[in-house]
Order: sequence, then structure tokens, then C-alpha cells
Amino acid sequence: MSARKTVKAGGGVDFQIEGPTLTRAIVLHVDRRDRGAPAISERAAAARLEEAVGLAEAIDLEIAARVIAPVTAPKPSTLLGSGKVAEIAELVKAEEAELVVVNAQLSPIQQRNLEKEWGAKVLDRTGLILEIFGRRASTREGTLQVELAHLEYQKSRLVRSWTHLERQRGGFGFLGGPGESQLEADRRLIQERITRIEKQLEAVVKTRALHRKGRERVPYPVVALVGYTNAGKSTLFNRLSGASVLAKDLLFATLDPTMRVIALPHGRKVILSDTVGFISDLPTSLIAAFRATLEEVLVADVILHVRDVAHADSDAQAQDVNRVLQELGIDEVRRGQIVEVWNKLDLLPPEERAAREAQALRKPGCVLLSAVTGEGVAPLLELIEGRLGAENNVYDIWLDPADGQGQAWLHERGEVMTRKAHDDGRIRIKVRLTDDVAGQARAKFGRNMKLLTPRKKVAAP
Repeated sequence: MSARKTVKAGGGVDFQIEGPTLTRAIVLHVDRRDRGAPAISERAAAARLEEAVGLAEAIDLEIAARVIAPVTAPKPSTLLGSGKVAEIAELVKAEEAELVVVNAQLSPIQQRNLEKEWGAKVLDRTGLILEIFGRRASTREGTLQVELAHLEYQKSRLVRSWTHLERQRGGFGFLGGPGESQLEADRRLIQERITRIEKQLEAVVKTRALHRKGRERVPYPVVALVGYTNAGKSTLFNRLSGASVLAKDLLFATLDPTMRVIALPHGRKVILSDTVGFISDLPTSLIAAFRATLEEVLVADVILHVRDVAHADSDAQAQDVNRVLQELGIDEVRRGQIVEVWNKLDLLPPEERAAREAQALRKPGCVLLSAVTGEGVAPLLELIEGRLGAENNVYDIWLDPADGQGQAWLHERGEVMTRKAHDDGRIRIKVRLTDDVAGQARAKFGRNMKLLTPRKKVAAP
């Protein structure tokens, strides 16, 4: 076995599955077939196994073998039956594997018992996702969030690796006493660290709120990208903004949020926000830890739900995203803010492409596009513009041709729909304005401004 090196995340968490050479790993998907399992576990086992392999490859593990283990009656001690445990033990020995990735949630006891049986390190789905996040976090906020989630995960697993933790320390005072066990002391230290991180993240939330208030004074609407990991959010973000955010065919390629100001077809500016990708069975602790990052979704004026329609599991992935959005507080009332972006059009075969195009036309608030080629991006921008302007009034404003400052003011603060020069030399500008900006415009343009169409309520799709 290769010697392991330790990577620090956030200054206090050790991730120890990497080495100077690639760590050989077996990826095991547990196919729960019991009747009480949630609907999400009814996906094709092969697709779930491939996703687990993708997660493992995201941290550069060398995949020695891939295994599906059907489970109808989970064992409290090992989750798997004794026969499957013995079979994997033989496979670990034959493949000289150092790590077994179990695509399921393991209890601390199950994880400890499987490590004893297999003679290799065992990582469950939550632990694997934490390892990936530890690799991807690059900002101070990101590393704090990863460390918080990892400490919460480790707190219940201290007994797994350390037998000395049950030793008793002597108490204070002349007579002494049983005092505090090493396990209790370590848990207390972890809890103290968790409390400190939570306070630091509270400061992050306050800072983000101040930044948000600053943006509200501009004011620019916020358009947030959400979606299943590897759906192409960062590629679309780069296409719309001209940025160079890391975009790879890799699960959780980006973790920290990124924002850019972009201009819509009629010149209106919006803030485009890219967020961390979602995934099925995303641990609750991670959702809680990344709430500060995901708050941008909660306050967004438009939410772009990016879907990989070329993926065989696209519909199930969409259900996973909707489930997380619901946990974040995106209720049915705000569903009208969500635009479905069906990405990776370029990867569809001709027949399936035609079917998807027809399906997208029938579905309100849906755009089919390719973030790689740019096909379909223009209709998306028009749809965003329509959503943002749906509740704003449209005005006619007449300006002198020499009033370049007035024209620039309208382009900067409103959505200029048409601009025409008339015979008398004046410029007629048709513009959509928010109520706040319309008040400023009345003070600036006076009689030269006329309301054309009162806003209409647009029903949620």
C-alpha cells in the first residue's frame, strides 16, 4: 500500500484517502430493493453505480472494480449480507485495493465493521462527497463550510478509529475521580470548533447580506443557476457572461459561488450567479452548511434550473434538484420564477432531439439549448428578459436628439424596447421600467413621459 498524505481543509480537517500514487479503490453500489425504500432508490442500479464511479474519479481514485450489491434485508452490523461481505473481502485482496467506496449511507458501526472485514479503508457516500468538497473549496467561506460539514460527520464516528478514546482521565481535586474520557474530550473539542465555525459563517452571511443590499441599490435583478452536478451550469455561465469559470466533465468541478454582471438583449443588466451543483441523497448537513452560499438562490428574481437532457437519468435528477430547492424554502408560490434550461442539445441523436424540441415547445418556461455551441442561448436571454419585465410597466418617452445623456440614462436603468426618430426630429423611446425607476423618470422627463400599458400579472407555468 502507498503511504497516505494528509490534506488540510479549513485548517482543521484531515482528508486522508490520497497518496503519492493513485489510490486503488473498489466502488460498491448498494441496490436497496426493500419495499420501504424511497422512490429515488428505484433508479437503474447501473446508472447509480456509474454516478458513484464519477464521484470517485472526481478525487482521482484509480477504480479497480465496480460492483452492484442487491440488498433486500439490510444488516444492522454491516448493511450487506455475510456472503457479499466475504465476496468483497476476496475482491479487495485480489485487486490489492486500499479503499472501498460504498454508495450508501453507513452508520459508524457499519463502517467500522466493514473496515475490519475487508482490511481496507471504507468511505460511504456522505464521506466521499465531503472529500470532493474538501478538494474543490478554494475560498475562505467554502473551506469553512466544508470543515463544518466534515466535523458534524466525524463527531459520531470518533470511536471508529481510536480504541484509546475510552480511557478515563483523572479529574481535578485532591481525591481525583473518573474524570472525562478521551472520547468525551475529543467530542467536546470538535463541538467547540463547530461553534467557532458557525460564528464565522454567521459573519459571512452578514457580509453577503450587506453586499446584497448594495446590489439592491443599483438595482440589478439576480438570475441564479441551479442544477444537478455536471449538468453544464458553469459552461452556461461562461457562455452568458464571457467568464472563465472552471467547466469540466467532472462532478462538482466548481464549488464556490461566482457572480458576473451581464446585459440582456435590450440592454438591461442583471447579476448572474453560479452555485454548487446538487446531487441525489445530498447529506442534510451539507445543505445546512452551504445555506449561506445557496442564499443567492433564495433571493433570486429568476432561477435557471439547468438540466442535462442527454443523460438517461435526467428526469430523476430534476426531481432531486426540486427536492433540495424545497428544503431550501423555494415553495410552490415561487415556482413561477424557475426557468427550465434543457442543456446538452448537441449530444442528442436526431430523433431524440426532435422529440425534446417538441416537448420543450409544449412546456411553458422551458428552453432547449447547448451551452457548448451557443444554440438556443438567444431565446433563453429573451425569456429571462420577459420574466423580469412581466410585472413592469411600459412607457413612451420623447427626447430631443441632442439629449444623449437622457438616452443613456434609460438604457442603463430600463429595458429599451424600441427607439425611433420622428419627422419633427425628436426621438421616441419605448421602455419598460420598474416602479422605482419610473418615479425617477417622471421627475427627470416630466410631460415627455407617457404610460403605454399597465403591467399584467403573469401566471406561473
